Amino acid sequence: MYEQFYGFSGRPFQLTPDPQFYFESVSHKKAMSYLGYGLSQGEGFIVITGEVGAGKSTLVAHLMERIDPAALTVAQVVTTALDGEELVHVVAQAFGLSVESHDKASALGAIERFLQDEARAGRRCLLVVDECQNLELTALEELRMLSNFQLGSHPLLQSLLLGQPEFRRTVAQHPGLEQLRQRIIASHHLEALDEGEVGHYVRHRLCHVGWNGRPAFEAGLLEALYNHTGGIPRRVNQVMNRLLLLAAIEESDRLSLRMLDAVVSEMSADQTRGTRSGGGDLHAAPEPVAHHEPAPVAGPVEAPAPAPAPFTQGSVPATEVAALLAERDARTAELEAALSELQAAGMTRLGAAAEGGSPEDTQLAEARLAAALDRIEARLEEQEQSFRHVLTMLIEWLEEDPSRRAA
Repeated sequence: MYEQFYGFSGRPFQLTPDPQFYFESVSHKKAMSYLGYGLSQGEGFIVITGEVGAGKSTLVAHLMERIDPAALTVAQVVTTALDGEELVHVVAQAFGLSVESHDKASALGAIERFLQDEARAGRRCLLVVDECQNLELTALEELRMLSNFQLGSHPLLQSLLLGQPEFRRTVAQHPGLEQLRQRIIASHHLEALDEGEVGHYVRHRLCHVGWNGRPAFEAGLLEALYNHTGGIPRRVNQVMNRLLLLAAIEESDRLSLRMLDAVVSEMSADQTRGTRSGGGDLHAAPEPVAHHEPAPVAGPVEAPAPAPAPFTQGSVPATEVAALLAERDARTAELEAALSELQAAGMTRLGAAAEGGSPEDTQLAEARLAAALDRIEARLEEQEQSFRHVLTMLIEWLEEDPSRRAA
């Protein structure tokens, strides 16, 4: 939605890793240098760690665009909690190998023959393993054993291991991983963006889709965005997506601090209700990790209605949306009617007080009328925020799936 409103050629803050939006922070530049050095060695392990959403997958996607597929064969594995035998079969599948029997020895034999064939054809092989913090120790040991495959004195397989900070600690401290540690030839921990880099990151992604200064940023917005996200790129993307959507709904040409606060509060409320958010606490700073080199006149106003439940993937919420919108319209009409009646009654009372009462009576009537009007206006604003929340959730639900977006 917002990309049409602002004339963007695409969505600049999608959560799916896209190498076209690769942003080279200081930490990412160092990581690429270590990757370049490690790949030039052609053996052992390269380890890249970082917080959830720090940009590890985007870094690898950027790397894949730069390699020559005629010289380097790459297999990628995103792990769950695999043990050693399971990992061997998954690696075979990642290289496109069909293992007729399901035993570990057959899978290892197929992998070794494949690696030898690739070496004879003049191609090196790289295994990229993501989410390594989920691997069992037996699986890590199997990765080390795979690195033993050689053709003569030529190593056949190099591995790039990606994981969260706990994986770095496991590798550094576990007594059973000493042999793997000795084979790590390059290692880097991706740091979060600093305050200045967050601003450059946001503008970089916006410019990539044709941003021409619309919407503009209110003074202090990007600094506040950094404070809310801790500089984690995925969190920045989450907040900016919601912020642009809210601004488009309000038809605003400027992103304001008020909008940012509303978005962050709404996302925090979603998390509190146990809904999917994918980004953790927006107010929490990333976990510190050591960096090593080689985040009255009228009756009482009705209590606010509970916030509508967000949409979940796989459901069809049309009837729920219709009911919510109908309820919102009915409540708004009721409040507007009450406001009109209150204004009329208030003016009558003020007139009566002015004719036969004292100045104190008139002031008291005015104060009561003002207080009642404030309560009803606040209720109208709550209804508007509720409607906006429904609309935001509906748009996000529709845009998650291309078939829904087309509909």
